[in-house]
Amino acid sequence: MTALLLPAALHAHHHHGSPFDYIGLAAASGASWLGLPGPGEPVLIGAGVLAARGRLDLTTVLLVAWVSATAGGFIGWVAGLKAGRRLVIAQGPLRRLRLRAIARGERIFDRHPVWAILLTPSWIAGIHRVGSTVYNVTNVVSAAVWAAGIGLGAYFAGPSVIDFVDDFGTGSTLILIALILAGIGVEIARRRRRRGRAPS
Repeated sequence: MTALLLPAALHAHHHHGSPFDYIGLAAASGASWLGLPGPGEPVLIGAGVLAARGRLDLTTVLLVAWVSATAGGFIGWVAGLKAGRRLVIAQGPLRRLRLRAIARGERIFDRHPVWAILLTPSWIAGIHRVGSTVYNVTNVVSAAVWAAGIGLGAYFAGPSVIDFVDDFGTGSTLILIALILAGIGVEIARRRRRRGRAPS
């Protein structure tokens, strides 16, 4: 909730863009760090480009993305800790297999906690009972790096890329996309042929 109220509060000081733009950024960033497949990165890239064109405030964009990502990661971790683990170890089909998977995961989180946190959704860290100190420090720092890296990258590079595409022309862009899709099609066909030749 705080992450969604933050944009409105900041908008009172920085009159760049609609507060709904910042609220949308907050929701997308929070959803991505909660562990839901969502538009966190594309929305942050779009916000960075809009900031470069003076339609949003860059500092607000970075702050909103960071705070919302941090909040989303925290909520996901708590959900995994409180409810996710209970579901995974509950009585039912494949319980023994699930318990073995939990034990394996806990060994990985014990040996390499930071890398495991960075490479898995937030609720996975909660299910594996990662401690609050190591999780929250990693979550806050990695959310800051994410927001600054993508936001500043889009701010400085995004307009140049968009201008290049505009100069390149719609027709040329469509030809380029068609060539890329054709290359993907050729690669898929090649892999299918290779599978067909594999000895059974």
